[in-house]
Amino acid sequence: MTRLLCALATLCIIFSCSEKIDLIGDFKETAVVYGLLDHSDSLHYVKITRAFIGPGNAIEIAQIEDSSYFNNVEATIDEIEGGNVIRTWLLKDTLIENKDTNGVFYAPYQKVYYFKTLPTTISNSGVYGMVQTSSNQMLTSLNPDAQYRLNAVINSGQFEVSATTDLVNDITTTAVSQNFTFKFASNPGEYKSTGVTISNSGNAHVVNIKIGVNIAEYIGSASVSKSFDWQIGESNVSPNSSKSFSANGLTFYNLVQNNITNDPLIDKRNFLGFDITVTGGSEDLNNYILVNQPSSSLAQNKPTYTNLDVTNGYRVIGIFSSRQTVKVYRPFYVSQQQAFIRAIDRKSTQELCEGPITGLLQFCSNHPADNVVGNEETFACN
Repeated sequence: MTRLLCALATLCIIFSCSEKIDLIGDFKETAVVYGLLDHSDSLHYVKITRAFIGPGNAIEIAQIEDSSYFNNVEATIDEIEGGNVIRTWLLKDTLIENKDTNGVFYAPYQKVYYFKTLPTTISNSGVYGMVQTSSNQMLTSLNPDAQYRLNAVINSGQFEVSATTDLVNDITTTAVSQNFTFKFASNPGEYKSTGVTISNSGNAHVVNIKIGVNIAEYIGSASVSKSFDWQIGESNVSPNSSKSFSANGLTFYNLVQNNITNDPLIDKRNFLGFDITVTGGSEDLNNYILVNQPSSSLAQNKPTYTNLDVTNGYRVIGIFSSRQTVKVYRPFYVSQQQAFIRAIDRKSTQELCEGPITGLLQFCSNHPADNVVGNEETFACN
């Protein structure tokens, strides 16, 4: 009888269980924070939003801006030297219109928090220093040797999010040299590469090089400037080391061909120059990037990483860290001691104007050495 009663009780329990699955569960407020300080910038942004959950279609909820914002955020950045707070910035909120409208979340507007400084500058010797031209001490540059602490008070003290970061500093590149020249071609249809070297990675743990290619397109005497980005490479590095990246000539000419304006009325094009951008990221940023790369495991087990702390048992995801951006502009030519230094050498210029890939695109050279009266090059502009 006892066994029968136990069996009946078990059956009652099984058949009385609800078949509904609670997809929402017990929700705990989660902050989502992203901020990268860069002492070469003048505007510093931190994005502070919240994870959301609710009944219905999550994709539809993602299109509602308010679902991703806290009711109240008070955020500050402290500058710390020797354990002492030197300066404190109160972050202001603003709306910026740069969010990709093809994404899942609301766009193109998004709320971010910001503060202003002056950017650091680079001297002719390649040494970076603090800008001290402003009478307002709060607007002078971030100090590359200081630490910076973020503190965000959420919903009038419900909980706080904090993190501390050093600044990435001391990155140098050979592209700063005025004699640096790209050599993409040796003979017509024969291509080679030029190395772009980061001579010192400073305290960065990951570096990236990107080149902006600038050209001018003419219809008659009217010209329009056009540019496109050329991703050279990204790599992990050890602090205070060097790293070379290869800028391939064949890739350069193919990119030019693929990025010109498809307008048959254009009757002339000039190469204007390069914008070379070197970006170095901190160790925390590199760890965050590595953890968030697509998983190569069938199990899809991935760790999580954040350097953010949170109080009162709440959750936080994201990163507060730093990077350094070094930008160098290389015009097609620059006058130096009665010589005209080229961004791309003569053979590379000829290949652009007459080579098999871009030779039919109406490129010509306005370099003074190519336009000597009575001795003009075949690819010189008329």
